[in-house]
Amino acid sequence: MARTISLLVIALVIALLAALNWTTLATPTLVSLGVTSVTAPLGLLMLGLTVVLAIFFVAYVLALQGSVLMENRRHNREMQTQRDLADKAEASRLAEMRAFLDAQLQQQALDARVARDGLLARIDRLEKAVELRLEQSDNSTAAYLGQIEDRLGRTGPL
Repeated sequence: MARTISLLVIALVIALLAALNWTTLATPTLVSLGVTSVTAPLGLLMLGLTVVLAIFFVAYVLALQGSVLMENRRHNREMQTQRDLADKAEASRLAEMRAFLDAQLQQQALDARVARDGLLARIDRLEKAVELRLEQSDNSTAAYLGQIEDRLGRTGPL
């Protein structure tokens, strides 16, 4: 912004000097072109060359700015492409992680079912063993009572 203002002030100063000194600038003089000499207003030639130089400078700046803008657009497109690739890769990794976690959860659920089924089978076996032991204990107790009753029955009442 400061550069633009400085350039505008310089251009205004040149225009003001040219306007105030127009008669001096328009006075014809003998001008040497190296090979030949001509009579022309030297001030207007210098002012014209300054204007041509300014036009060339502005064209150069605009071309430079245009190439920078084109490069910036190309860079932005490449960055967007890279972002899209990164997003796709991240989505792919997330999908793989989700599939892995689903497989792990299914495996854990299967392991838990197998462990539960094994535990229930073991509990069933233990219950049967306890029932068998209880039945054997009842039978033993009944047999002992039978023997005691038999002995008491043979010996008679006390």
